[in-house]
Amino acid sequence: MIIENTFIHGLKVIHLQEFTDLRGSFIKVFNEDFFARNELETNFRESYYSISAKNVIRGMHFQTPPKEHAKIVYVNQGSILDVILDIRKDSPTFGRHYNIILNTTKPLLVFIPVGCAHGFLSLKDNTMVTYLQSSCYDSTYDKGIKYDSFGMEWEIEKPILSERDLQFPVFAETIFNF
Repeated sequence: MIIENTFIHGLKVIHLQEFTDLRGSFIKVFNEDFFARNELETNFRESYYSISAKNVIRGMHFQTPPKEHAKIVYVNQGSILDVILDIRKDSPTFGRHYNIILNTTKPLLVFIPVGCAHGFLSLKDNTMVTYLQSSCYDSTYDKGIKYDSFGMEWEIEKPILSERDLQFPVFAETIFNF
């Protein structure tokens, strides 16, 4: 594993090593010792995955204190445009976003620190995205920001979104507790 820093403090791209042989491939996505040595969260309390059709946008999601969480995201199959938005009021990159293509061709995972909203655009049908979170989902603290309100150019004409995600407030009207 090799860590790449981004311009958003605490947001990391981790390059994974893939081992291949006649049977196929093997990729380690988490190692507690490696994460601890690099001062990354190691206490993940919930894991889940989504499967999305092409042109689906999920996001921009986050949980507020005291149920905020760090998150690990990676793609098991397919491809996404992964988007992270810094919503920490005191951060020098508050309101700025970072995006990266995640797919199975080049195994990467993204470590998202507390205080960032997350979303993605599925670039292929049947794309499977896995998430690990340092806190459990709690609907009381679950929040979001409208996907097209913070300057991200999704470059898609007809995205598919849930009614919930379409109802999120715009970035300028969102109250941040980080």
